[in-house]
Amino acid sequence: MSRPVIDGIDLTDEQREFVALARDFSKREIRPRSREVDEADVEAPMDLWHKAVEIGLSSYMLPSEHGGGGITDLVTQCLVQEELCYGDIGIANFLTSSAFFAESILHLGSQEQKKKWVSMLTDGAPPVTSVAVTEPGVGSDSASLQTRAVRDGDVYVLNGQKTWISNAPLSEYFVIFATVDPSRRARGITAFIVERDRPGLTVGAPMRKYGQRGTLNAEVFLEDVRIPVENRLGEEGQGFYGMMGTFDASRILIGAGATGLSRAALDATVAYAHERTQFGKPIMEHQAVAFRIADMAAKTDVSHLVTMRAARLYDAGKSTPAISAIAKLTASENTTWVCDAALMTHGGWGYSREYLPEKWLRDAKLEEIEEGTSDIQRLIISRSLTASPVR
Repeated sequence: MSRPVIDGIDLTDEQREFVALARDFSKREIRPRSREVDEADVEAPMDLWHKAVEIGLSSYMLPSEHGGGGITDLVTQCLVQEELCYGDIGIANFLTSSAFFAESILHLGSQEQKKKWVSMLTDGAPPVTSVAVTEPGVGSDSASLQTRAVRDGDVYVLNGQKTWISNAPLSEYFVIFATVDPSRRARGITAFIVERDRPGLTVGAPMRKYGQRGTLNAEVFLEDVRIPVENRLGEEGQGFYGMMGTFDASRILIGAGATGLSRAALDATVAYAHERTQFGKPIMEHQAVAFRIADMAAKTDVSHLVTMRAARLYDAGKSTPAISAIAKLTASENTTWVCDAALMTHGGWGYSREYLPEKWLRDAKLEEIEEGTSDIQRLIISRSLTASPVR
């Protein structure tokens, strides 16, 4: 039942191979582990991580000059992410998380830094990594970070607390965003590479989460952590703009992941509606159910199309903050609706753990929250309209 995802986009044979590889891996390896990983709650599927590394799915999106697969266009990355998230969105986000860490370095780092810290992600045993932005009192307003970085000769001293940091319980390296001067807001934000074994850096216990339990999150504490100046990415004050550039791409990828989750819910619901009989006929033949599933299909397709549009514009070098926000807002709110519709169509079974809709609905909610809530996406879009129409 699942529709083709390439939609006439002209991809190279290599790109098509990666999409097919992701589809197969999602079906064979990810989906069968979905319920088990969810119920394990605070245990990451490291065996799947190692399998993804082995076949190149953890580094296919990194530049070939640093040993990656060289598939750096966002269109293909979105197609791959959609396939992986069709299997399980929490597990998929864990398996491809190296990209977020690498993007910060690729946006801000020197050639020497890229060679040192991006290349390590593409060898046979790459480390798990994290990007640390969010703080207990700072969510979507990233310009108001309170974690301080004070220069002391040839080192910086970092103090502060980060929260909801993906992969933190497992990570060996962090990109930490801190401020050299809180009064400067965005112009004070600076990025640093911080190794986990630096004295003064500690990681809290894995957080217990509502959904997407395939990715672990935790707090990170920084107490007089001393790092050399060469661990700074770019100049002082450049971190915020590198962060925003990374978010433009990652919000589009969130749209792709949300679309993959919607596709999973849609396909399972169509199959169930043909099998389940009520009042003497399959529930698919009842108009109310058929119309609900039609809406699920429409919302899923809209999510895919708006995400692909954003990815093509990003690849063309266009400014995409509003377009990225539209993709994330549309796909994330659609997938919550679609997963809720899947649960309703499954009835009592959808509410039980015997079927996946209750899990999918829990997973979907995060897409409306992470990397800027839906309210923040609406604010980005509305502000863009005061300057020029979104095209």
